[in-house]
Amino acid sequence: MTSPEAQGPKLSPTPRQTNPVEPTRRQPVTESGTRLPGLPRPRMRIRNRQTAALTLRADEWAPTKAAVQALAVVRGWSCSGLDEQDMEAAVKLLVTAAVRDGGRRVSVHLADQAEKILVVALSHQPGAAPEGEVFTALQALATVDSCGDDLADDGRRLWALLDAAPRPRRPPRAA
Repeated sequence: MTSPEAQGPKLSPTPRQTNPVEPTRRQPVTESGTRLPGLPRPRMRIRNRQTAALTLRADEWAPTKAAVQALAVVRGWSCSGLDEQDMEAAVKLLVTAAVRDGGRRVSVHLADQAEKILVVALSHQPGAAPEGEVFTALQALATVDSCGDDLADDGRRLWALLDAAPRPRRPPRAA
């Protein structure tokens, strides 16, 4: 048999401590002012085509790295009419603008459809301001069909649609 001292001193139960209930904190508002309240934001969906996604650190080398990687991907899609110089220039312009938004990373998304290549650069920096310079430079490229941007909660999407259809050869000039 054990003695009562062996079990330790008998203590009275301590009252349960309860923490006061904290009031619910309001979350910061991050919705775009152009969207109608109450409607869900449409998500970008790319289906039934070849796609690729590249993620890079948003630094001074990101535009060149993105252009090299994007060209390697698109070459594998056998787009025989793609103007690689325009593709490289478009990717560099889009990624440079995304890096300027100030995020820590940049992602580049590629897709093809009907002899067109879609290039999207996402800045991952909410509240980035649109700029017009990049669009003027993109529109100067011969194979860029259209370009634009979209402000979202997860950053700014800049995009360009390039024509990858083979171009007819011009007949040589007569002398």
